Amino acid sequence: MIMKSTGLGAAVRRVLRIRSGTGARPNWQTKRSIPPALRIVIGLVILVATGTALLMLPWVGVNRPLTWNEALFTATSALSVTGLSIIVPSTDLTLFGQIVLLVLIQIGGVGFLVGTALLFQFLGRKFSMLNRMALTDSLGLPVPGAILQVTRRVLIGVLLIEGAGALLLWWHWHDMLGEQAIFYAIFHAISAFCNAGFDLFGGLPEFPTGIPKDNLTLIILGMMIFLGGLGIPVVTDLIAYPTQRRISLHTRITLVTVAILIVVGGLGLFLAEYRPGGVLEQEPMGRAALMSFFQSISTRTAGFAGMPSFELLGPASQLLLMVLMFIGCAPASMGGGITTGTLATLVLALWAYARGLPTAQIAGRSIAQGMVRKAAAVLTVSLFAVGLSTWLILMTHDTTLDAALFEVISAFATCGLTLAFTSQLNLFGQLVIIVMMFWGRLGALTLFVAFGQPRTTQQVNYPEEQILIG
Repeated sequence: MIMKSTGLGAAVRRVLRIRSGTGARPNWQTKRSIPPALRIVIGLVILVATGTALLMLPWVGVNRPLTWNEALFTATSALSVTGLSIIVPSTDLTLFGQIVLLVLIQIGGVGFLVGTALLFQFLGRKFSMLNRMALTDSLGLPVPGAILQVTRRVLIGVLLIEGAGALLLWWHWHDMLGEQAIFYAIFHAISAFCNAGFDLFGGLPEFPTGIPKDNLTLIILGMMIFLGGLGIPVVTDLIAYPTQRRISLHTRITLVTVAILIVVGGLGLFLAEYRPGGVLEQEPMGRAALMSFFQSISTRTAGFAGMPSFELLGPASQLLLMVLMFIGCAPASMGGGITTGTLATLVLALWAYARGLPTAQIAGRSIAQGMVRKAAAVLTVSLFAVGLSTWLILMTHDTTLDAALFEVISAFATCGLTLAFTSQLNLFGQLVIIVMMFWGRLGALTLFVAFGQPRTTQQVNYPEEQILIG
């Protein structure tokens, strides 16, 4: 059979020429593309630079323009949905400045890649496969198939949840705040769902302890934080459950892990602070329990302080909060930390090792060894980053270990809680915290993957050797 030059035969001959080293190579072989992870890093850098420039505009500050470090710190904190701040948004920013801050929070929470994908669709432009892969990584989805359709659903779901939360907050706050209730409700609904932790109450004389701490406010904000911290894959699963009647293993593990963390954190804070000498000692038992469980939900990512005199918490509570912040929320969610997926994977691997099983197993399924190695790498990198940054803060500031460690973990986990230490940071300390917030929003391994060498196939297998462990 003779192959025609304009069909399969031509394609085969081109492949043979390439394999033999002759002929022109395709463009994808001669021009190296930017990896998806590096695209995410570059995109966030551009957004931070843009946000910094916007916040330095003359009409953003109330009495004066923000300095470059104030603008950079605030933009990074907003885009990483952290909430740490060296300014007071309620008194230092004009209404325009607060709107800019809100837009940065929304972009940081939903993800700039989602906005880019929708903009490309609106303009009728093609969204490349590499951009689709980066968007898939950003949303925590396993494959890039139908990614733009999923993106639209994600954005619609986010807007519906934030709209419902804003409506509830406006209904509850309109007697207390008057005309300001509309903007305050929108701002705090977005800040809560995006797990940002920024608020417009701190610094106001009529709200000396920050956000209102009445029961209904805590319940509404707590629900918004909870939904934002579940992660896009989990929320998508739950929305589709009435029609599909099934949920993934990831969703089941996430829901169980989140429930355990909320209960353990809430009970731990209640027992530590409701006893004599605790900050909740004077509160009724039911209200003390509500405040404890709200703080347990908020601590893992959002950063809203639901307890009064936060820096007066006992050492046991501060340690518990640092552990909860370090764990964080679910993968591909609005928050940070090592994520509940990493924690669950490591616990399952430890339990499998104790039982002598070859792999981590749950619900009739085995967890891939690659996932276990990745979870161990996330934990290792996170501990290294937190340890090094804490050491740098201690070397350059006159402060205690607990205050420095709390601040660094809060930044790396994009939480936003502080022991009244953020305002004491010098310029070097601010830059350290900026790097931690940036790194934490990207994920522990993203920077390593983005700037690492391309994966190569190992040609030689070396003999095994035993080393001592434990």
